[in-house]
Amino acid sequence: MSIRLLRSSSHHQCYRPRYQAFSTTTRWRWHTSELDGEKMKSLKVHRDRLMKDIHHTAQWGTGERWGKASAETGMSRLALSDADKSARDWFVKTTEELGCKTTVDAMGNIFAVRPGQKDGPPIYAGSHLDTQPTGGRYDGVLGVTAAIEMLRVLNDNWVETEYPVGVVNWTNEEGARFPISMVSSGVWSGSIPLDHAHNLKEVGSGTATMKSELERIGYLGSTPASHEAIPMAAHFELHIEQGPILESERHKIGIVQGVQAYRWFTIHVKGQDCHTGTTPFNVRSDALLTAAKMILQSHRAATKHGALASTGILTLKPGSTNTVPGDVKFSLDIRAAADKTLDALEQDLRDDFALIASASDVAGLNTHGTPGLPCTVSWSTDSISSATTFHSDCISCVEAAAKVIFGDETEKLTKTMTSGAGHDSVYTSKVCPTSMIFVPSKGGVSHNPREFTSEEDCTLGAQVLVGSVVECDRRRVRG
Repeated sequence: MSIRLLRSSSHHQCYRPRYQAFSTTTRWRWHTSELDGEKMKSLKVHRDRLMKDIHHTAQWGTGERWGKASAETGMSRLALSDADKSARDWFVKTTEELGCKTTVDAMGNIFAVRPGQKDGPPIYAGSHLDTQPTGGRYDGVLGVTAAIEMLRVLNDNWVETEYPVGVVNWTNEEGARFPISMVSSGVWSGSIPLDHAHNLKEVGSGTATMKSELERIGYLGSTPASHEAIPMAAHFELHIEQGPILESERHKIGIVQGVQAYRWFTIHVKGQDCHTGTTPFNVRSDALLTAAKMILQSHRAATKHGALASTGILTLKPGSTNTVPGDVKFSLDIRAAADKTLDALEQDLRDDFALIASASDVAGLNTHGTPGLPCTVSWSTDSISSATTFHSDCISCVEAAAKVIFGDETEKLTKTMTSGAGHDSVYTSKVCPTSMIFVPSKGGVSHNPREFTSEEDCTLGAQVLVGSVVECDRRRVRG
């Protein structure tokens, strides 16, 4: 295939493409407005090509091995690490070879745009390439590689969209290295201040900030991280479910209606260091024991409210076998389908933690133990994401794309869902129409090296993604 690139005579500073693509062949080209249901079926995702990209990119940040096969390793590609830089370089090179113009913004988000027949903000598909420290090959990565496969499918079939379409790789979606998840899409949407994001320090004892690491790996872009500088007409994100529902109910595609609310906190408990052998229980101000009671109570309270609560990070001082810890910090992640549920849960936990710190007995936590001396407790808020409802027009595009694939079995093989995990689509939905597509996760496992989605399901998800973007472009022409 040969594509010539013709420089446009003028362009809008924000979004007008600099290049117009056209074919040098006499073969008939399709415009998306001409693609009816039968023609849409011919836009086939290449399964082997998609899977090759997923496994090829796993060389950068290969994680724990969980099986004997070559692809049976997890991922450890933290945001803005050297491995992340290599994956980013691959993203830029690959999309530019497919005829895209790439732009990097001040948060390192990468936007690759394929020109359309008309000027206007692109319709984007994408996700993220960073992973958890002990993550798998599909979380985020599938969404990016499937969006790149979308570009290839359009090129293979000589399809020219009416408006530009693009692929986006968002920075630090996981929040695993810099402790705000979806932070860069949050800056882009205007929800998180740029300075706050740039000054985030890496988790643990390191001193690197987001800005210093963006500079170090060469991805501190000059374009503002803003939906005004880089607008989107719509945003579609393919993602693994990260839960057991689709697999257990034998559905192939989740049509995501929205995302549940969540809040992240750091809880700081201060007691008094003392000797483990010379200090009786009743005169200890044991910060770790107090924190442990709080963590258990968070589980109990979340259960009562029909919500979720988890602690994933715990640090303590002084860290000596024969010294009772006097200083403990732990993370607290609470989630629920409705904001009002989290309001009630958070208030209950603030009340309970204060009582626990005072050495009072809360819900029998002191039963069969020896009450000690009080500690102090303080809360800091790390991240808040309200419950999100996606745009009905984008949801309808996903439904239409699934209908093309599944026909009369659409109702049987698809399921409307609410996401239990946060995604960059939470922030894009604040400023542009957005929706998500889920595919099954084997055993509901995610954030784990054993995370797995079958080749068939990855391909079906990518097929729905292609159809959703094309359908959105078709409807855009019709207004």
